[in-house]
Amino acid sequence: MAVVINTNQAATVASNNLAASNSMLQKSLNRLSSGSKIVNPSDDAGGLAVSMKLSAAAKRQGAVNTNIGNAVSFLQTQDGALKVSGKILDRMSELKTLNDDVTKGDTDKANYNTEFTALQSQLKAIASETFNGVALFGSSGLTVKATEDASTTSQITIADASNIASTSTGVGAVSETATSLGSVSLDDIKSAIENVATMRASNGAQQSRLAFASELLTVNKANLEAANSRIVDVDVASESTQLARWNTLVQAGTAMLAQANGSSQTALRLLS
Repeated sequence: MAVVINTNQAATVASNNLAASNSMLQKSLNRLSSGSKIVNPSDDAGGLAVSMKLSAAAKRQGAVNTNIGNAVSFLQTQDGALKVSGKILDRMSELKTLNDDVTKGDTDKANYNTEFTALQSQLKAIASETFNGVALFGSSGLTVKATEDASTTSQITIADASNIASTSTGVGAVSETATSLGSVSLDDIKSAIENVATMRASNGAQQSRLAFASELLTVNKANLEAANSRIVDVDVASESTQLARWNTLVQAGTAMLAQANGSSQTALRLLS
């Protein structure tokens, strides 16, 4: 090999190797300090695009789960109102039976009727209850989205419970139409009780379905986050091994560059 002064090929190669090792060392440091394999888009352009979609989907899953939780709270509040309505109707049926007692005088029946009228007012008040401004017994059902993509095939409809005030179901006949214990029939009260029982059963079924939908969302969100983690999260054990490798190469490259730079001194010795 020729001994030259103007071109130090060994130093050039050592410098290039040192630059490459130092670049990889910086990448390892960035990955370990950020906890992410994709520090810059250039690290994995395709993976970054997939990660963004998975991350957004996981966040929507969490938001939908929150909405479902609110829907469950709505149904629980509605069921509480129905439960109280059932107790009121139970008492009304008891008052009706007591009112039919042949041993009771007009004064006794008037006292029973006073309580009946008060209970009617409370039953009417329950029918107008709201949850965060939304009528518990509105004129139409409510639709709850159960998936993050807002698919209509998996949406859950909270049944219309407005018939709590309908005269055709008995509840309205007791709370709205009847003017006194004497004008209401026991069959009307029994029909109203059956109607409330049916609404509570429907309410319970809807709560059960929403609970399973929420469980599915929780599982899906966890799986999306796991998939996203495989793309963007750095394996600390593996990357720390790479860090040690690149750190050693940088130190070795620095030492060899110093040696290569000093090799040109050989030419001066030949001239002395």
